[in-house]
Parts: sequence; C-alpha cells; structure tokens
Amino acid sequence: MKTCPRCESSIGDEARYCSDCGAPQSEPAAEEFDEYVQRQAQQMAAESGAAGDAFGGSAGGDGGDSGFAPAAELTDREQLWRRGCYVAGYGTIVVALTLVPRIGAFLLILGGIAILPPIRRLTAEPLGSSLKREVMAGLYAILSLLGVLLLVFL
Repeated sequence: MKTCPRCESSIGDEARYCSDCGAPQSEPAAEEFDEYVQRQAQQMAAESGAAGDAFGGSAGGDGGDSGFAPAAELTDREQLWRRGCYVAGYGTIVVALTLVPRIGAFLLILGGIAILPPIRRLTAEPLGSSLKREVMAGLYAILSLLGVLLLVFL
C-alpha cells in the first residue's frame, strides 16, 4: 500500500483519489479534478451573473457600480468610488460612536451605514433593483447633515 502525499493516509495502489482528504493520486485524476473545478466555477459565475441581472446587476443601469461585480471587474474609477464609500461610511460610524449619548450621533450612524456598498446589495432584493450610488450618497449627505446640525444645536 502507498500513502497519500498530502495527508499521509494509507491508500490502495490503484486508488485515483485519497479516501481521507480527496486529493488526486495520479496526473489524470488531477486533470479530471481541475476540469471539474473549472466547470463548477463557470456554473457558479453564470448563476451569479443571472442573479446580478435579476437584482439590478450590470443591466440595472446604475453607472456600472452595481455592488455585485468583483473588484477585478471594476474600473479604477469605480474602485475609487467604492473605497471612498467605505472610508466615509466607516469613518462616520466611528466618529458617531464616540458621540453616542447625543441624539445626532444616531443619524450619523445611519448615514454611515447608508453609504456602505454592501447596503446597496441588501436593498436590491426587497426593492427589485439596487439603488443608484448617487441616491445612497444623497441619503448619506442628508443624514450626516441632520446629525451634525443636531449635535451642534442640541
């Protein structure tokens, strides 16, 4: 009997895959496994692409930044927009958490949450399509402005 090079379990001489860890034991088995993984990846990509279109993905018409596309498929401008949204959102939330006893802090927290890119994905399902990034930025601006005004005047 030979042993698996990956997990060192005992396997039969004619085994194509390890019964413990599933590692391929021959070159043809490794190629077969690679092809299987590639088919599964393509199927998952096709399914997620269809889901993205159904929930306002690339066909949603929201300027290309649907919130569904992986970072590798985004343009530099869209990546910069997304990073800026994360910085503004989390920065606002952190500042607001230091002011939590005051009433305006809660609006700042809501504003910070509103601009985060994952929120667009979460709103896509109940609304039928994701909100445009300009709408989310406007919501952030309104909630943040109201929060700052309440902090200053109350």
